[in-house]
Amino acid sequence: MGRRDPMSGVQIDLIVGGMTCTSCAARIEKKLNRMTGVEATVNYATEKASVFIPDGTTVEDAIATIEATGYTAALPRPVKAVGADSEPPTEAERDVESLRQRLVLSAVLAAPVVAMSMIPVLQFSNWQWLALALAGPVAIWGAWPFHRAAWVNLRHGAATMDTLISMGVLAALGWSLYALFFGTAGMPGMTMRFTFTAAPGGGAHEIYLEVASAVTVFILAGRYFEARAKKQSGAALRALLELGAKEATLLRDGVETTVPTSSLLVGDRFVVRPGEKIATDGTVVDGNSAVDESMLTGESVPVEVGPGDAVVGATLNSGGRLIIQTTRIGADTQLAQLGRLVEQAQTGKAEVQRLADRVSAIFVPIVIALSLGTLVVWLLVGAGPVVAFTAAVATLIIACPCALGLATPTALLVGTGRGAQLGILIKGPQILESTRRVDTIVLDKTGTVTTGHMTLVAVHPNRNVTEEELLAFAGAAESGSEHPIARSIVTGAQTRVVSLPKPESFSSTAGLGVQAVIDGRIVLVGRPSWLSEHWSIELPANLQFALSACESQGQTVVAVAWDGQAQGILAVSDVVKGSSAAAIEEFRRLGLQPVLLTGDNETVARAVGAEIGVTDVRAGVLPAEKAAVIRELQSEGRVVAMVGDGVNDAVALATADLGIAMGTGTDVAIEASDLTLIRADLVAAADAIRLSRRTLATIKANLFWAFAYNVAAIPLAMLGLLNPLIAGAAMALSSVFVVSNSLRLRGFRGLNIGVAQTTAPNLSAHPVGIR
Repeated sequence: MGRRDPMSGVQIDLIVGGMTCTSCAARIEKKLNRMTGVEATVNYATEKASVFIPDGTTVEDAIATIEATGYTAALPRPVKAVGADSEPPTEAERDVESLRQRLVLSAVLAAPVVAMSMIPVLQFSNWQWLALALAGPVAIWGAWPFHRAAWVNLRHGAATMDTLISMGVLAALGWSLYALFFGTAGMPGMTMRFTFTAAPGGGAHEIYLEVASAVTVFILAGRYFEARAKKQSGAALRALLELGAKEATLLRDGVETTVPTSSLLVGDRFVVRPGEKIATDGTVVDGNSAVDESMLTGESVPVEVGPGDAVVGATLNSGGRLIIQTTRIGADTQLAQLGRLVEQAQTGKAEVQRLADRVSAIFVPIVIALSLGTLVVWLLVGAGPVVAFTAAVATLIIACPCALGLATPTALLVGTGRGAQLGILIKGPQILESTRRVDTIVLDKTGTVTTGHMTLVAVHPNRNVTEEELLAFAGAAESGSEHPIARSIVTGAQTRVVSLPKPESFSSTAGLGVQAVIDGRIVLVGRPSWLSEHWSIELPANLQFALSACESQGQTVVAVAWDGQAQGILAVSDVVKGSSAAAIEEFRRLGLQPVLLTGDNETVARAVGAEIGVTDVRAGVLPAEKAAVIRELQSEGRVVAMVGDGVNDAVALATADLGIAMGTGTDVAIEASDLTLIRADLVAAADAIRLSRRTLATIKANLFWAFAYNVAAIPLAMLGLLNPLIAGAAMALSSVFVVSNSLRLRGFRGLNIGVAQTTAPNLSAHPVGIR
């Protein structure tokens, strides 16, 4: 539930419902902080309140305060054990579906209303009554979320964008009802025409149903797309837990039984076969294997484990059969703990306040005051109630934020649609502003700058031995092993040798090497130290020189021997992607300083940094320390973007000002990030930043012109020189401009630099003097 300090109180997180803009979050935060000893921050983006409750105050008191403010609050759902069944749909997911249904039905009903109101040829006798029948449900039921929020705000003496939307819709509907039932608009044969001024007595024969229905549909569309993006804010923890194995093979009294992972208890023993995920944290009691921990550590080389070694749940057993004794389960596992770190990092992000909400804090009350002032002034000068109400309605409608509602979602839709074509996913408008301010980009090495898997990169045969002969014997010997390094050697050999001979026998020494009989010869492939210590086979000087050269480049080296002599060495490495160096240059052109961050050793990290042109290299960084490095850079005044692909990057991605995840990585990294790159190409990260900045600039231009259209016409409306129908037309025109401006993003072009594929290693290259 939170972090407890027995001396002072408890820190809790609450799920807050009913917020519609950042002013709602500010109001809740203000109310909570008025409670004695309470310290609270409310995040609109994640819909959470982080609250410190002192002794003497209860969680129920905090919840009651939020509810008294007009919103809902509840404790988060408890963290489920790894492997448990998926959760039912959340309230946020139900809200998105409800908005979608409301939007679709409202759009279907509003379309004929707008068409009849704007196209005279469609105005048949008594058409206005059909328009009322269609527009009424839209203005009442379709706009109900706005009316409800406006009423809640009114009860608490506040006004938001919902207030203006509700007033605009209800004013247009109310005047239409007045004109239909008490004016002349309900007469058979009534038609609508454009007039640029509202003459005294004018307006009683006009209806504004198209305004009420169109505003509702446009704003509903904006809210739907916003809600759809926001519902992903809590998905990181669920994605993390889903990485775990759903079932485990329980071993009791020598009998193996398949059980749900959630039913395991501390002390239970379970079996993990090659290719299976380890069910939960534990200690190996029998067996030897190589465990792929890259999803947690980012290390490209699997870890050799044997009896007594600790293993982590959700990692992959890529070698032999293991029997493991459970040490931690459920919420105590390393995977669940990392999930909590991701959740805390997301909650602690600085709130990004949307431009429209910032402006509306001043704009909304001013517009309402101007509209009421217009009504009063016209009544005082004796112009009559019709003219006064017409001018007041025109003032309110011209300022109704239709274009404001479209400014962000249209640009976001076009920008994200174009981004998807280029392999870029932008999660929502709240992250775009970060791309403008970013000045440092931190790059994870494994799977981001490099391919993330081992590749045969160099072949160094001894004198009187050909490369093909060395590869044939090494590939054949390793063909019986499931170790990732062995698989990379086999794959590399198969690309250079027509067919590999079949070994007559095979045996392996866990973590050291393999022995096979091929064509009557005993072939050894393994660590050079293994050949020296167990077989008394030393590398000759030329191979020692090659070994040193490979290791200086951060490559992993295995030696090959037969006939009692070392016949060559093979080097495998996690290869740098062909586009990475070009991407680094583009980052610098965008004003970003690159930093390479990895859990690998200094030698490997420096070699990769030199290859791609990065001088700021941070090596040997543990998963829990990556977020600390991000915070250290931020403390220096930098605005940091982070690019990564593994679970070990998730906390850093959530901590960074801008998180960019490779789509080839884990789900949790993708969910914790702000931008996702579908293409496994670092150049796409530069494209993502360029596209995000362009989209943000378009949104700003949209917001400016949306206000410019409306604000410029407000004085005309107040002076009675603007008919409400013209006000509606001007509002529609501003919307057309906003949409047209957003469509320009379809012309965005990605960078055509670098190579998306990994550069193939030149296996024929040898350092001078080796042979």
